[in-house]
Amino acid sequence: MVETLIDRFGDGAVLMMAGAVVGVLFGFAAQHSRFCLRAATVELSEGQVGPRLSIWFLAFSAAVLCVQGAISLGFLDVSEARQLAATGSLSGAVIGGLLFGAGMILARGCASRLLVLSATGNLRAILTGLVLTLVAQAALRGVLAPLREGLAGLWLIDGGAACSLLAQLGVTSSAAAICAAIALILAVVLAVASRLPVARMIAAGCVGVAVGLGWIFTYTIAQSSFEVVAVSSITFTGPSTDTLMGLVNATRLPLSFGVGLVPGVFAGAALMALASGEARIERFGPDTPMERYLIGAVLMGFGSMLAGGCAVGAGLSGGSIFAVTAWVALLFMWVGAMMTHRLLQVRVSGYRV
Repeated sequence: MVETLIDRFGDGAVLMMAGAVVGVLFGFAAQHSRFCLRAATVELSEGQVGPRLSIWFLAFSAAVLCVQGAISLGFLDVSEARQLAATGSLSGAVIGGLLFGAGMILARGCASRLLVLSATGNLRAILTGLVLTLVAQAALRGVLAPLREGLAGLWLIDGGAACSLLAQLGVTSSAAAICAAIALILAVVLAVASRLPVARMIAAGCVGVAVGLGWIFTYTIAQSSFEVVAVSSITFTGPSTDTLMGLVNATRLPLSFGVGLVPGVFAGAALMALASGEARIERFGPDTPMERYLIGAVLMGFGSMLAGGCAVGAGLSGGSIFAVTAWVALLFMWVGAMMTHRLLQVRVSGYRV
């Protein structure tokens, strides 16, 4: 079937369609579940283990279970994925993770959450997301690229086995899938204890499933295509910059998985917001100062490119294939976010999360 679609529409169009399908599912589920890494870190930093943490835990464990289960069953091979095959940067993961974590606290959402909120009519999220995207582009190919490359080059690790946490620990994909299944059960128990509605629990799990589908779809297309197709999954800063720059600099947008993903997420979140009556215009106000959002956007834009991904790109997609740099980046996103939240609570009176 995939070969037929490629023959009829071309590799780029099929990748874009796959990205759109995955994006709609992610956007719909993320909006309904309120999936947000920032919310989970805020809850934990306040000494609570409740619904927001359980939502993130459900999504993460579901993503790992889907991906590692597919690998163990022979449906997926991620050995050629960028996070595993290319040279990794531990310094970039540490520094970029800290910057991104701090930024998402200031901006009240990570890159994925900003995109989802934009679809509901949140003007703060739209402006913050645009600034994040522009800074990410500057860090990737513009004036900030030398700084990013310098920081990333401080501590490098080879690609291949050195970049695989499972290879380093001697753990098989089957064992990882079993552990993820146990973690998913624990996440469900936590969600039930937190009185999270069943519909939101299912939606949180679907966020993880969307990540797994992204890996499976791109791998399947790569196996059927005569062209070189990158095996990847959901991430936002890279595809967002490519989409924005393509719209600005070209009369025709090159088709790819990311080009379908970004509008797909927007459409899925918008549909969910309209169906639930949650769509409404939100602007900056006295308790939502613009400068804090913009500083957060700058930190996230640079931090995500330095860390090799955003809270979803590194945290869920990279984490689900057990890339060392992704797990390190995710860890320091948590550290940076929790430290920033605690500092703001102490030093800024009246700051509302």
